[in-house]
Amino acid sequence: MRRTRLAMIFCSALLLASPAIAHDAEGAKPAQPLPDAALPAPLERVLRDYEQAWRLGDTKALAALFAEDGFVLQSNQPPVRGRSAIEAAYAGQGGSPLRLRALAYSVDGNVGYIIGAYSYGNAVADTGKFTLSLKRVGDGPWLIFSDMDNSNAPPRSR
Repeated sequence: MRRTRLAMIFCSALLLASPAIAHDAEGAKPAQPLPDAALPAPLERVLRDYEQAWRLGDTKALAALFAEDGFVLQSNQPPVRGRSAIEAAYAGQGGSPLRLRALAYSVDGNVGYIIGAYSYGNAVADTGKFTLSLKRVGDGPWLIFSDMDNSNAPPRSR
């Protein structure tokens, strides 16, 4: 009976440690940051205007970057739709140096997207990642239709 319990504990320990053992055996290094993608000027403007409005804590300017029926999809929060709701959702956020960098983008007619990473202040590593879906009317400016972001940090245990 005692030997069976010890064997079960040993097997459980091996199963729990196996990912770490496999990782060490492979000699894998942590993932390197993905390289930046150079954006066309009109899309680059979206990121720089977002950074500036965030840095200033200007929720009205942030909301103005969105389409009238746009969405904000933040981690651990319900979806928010419409400029006035977006402005309210951003209240109390911002006021810090946000840095956005593009990893990929695409445009087809008057719709497009930017996939990127973000960090704050002088942080070297990315803090999180985001997707912006974009749209425009005619030759007007690109507006954010949806902004979804989440942190790179592992979830906190409860």
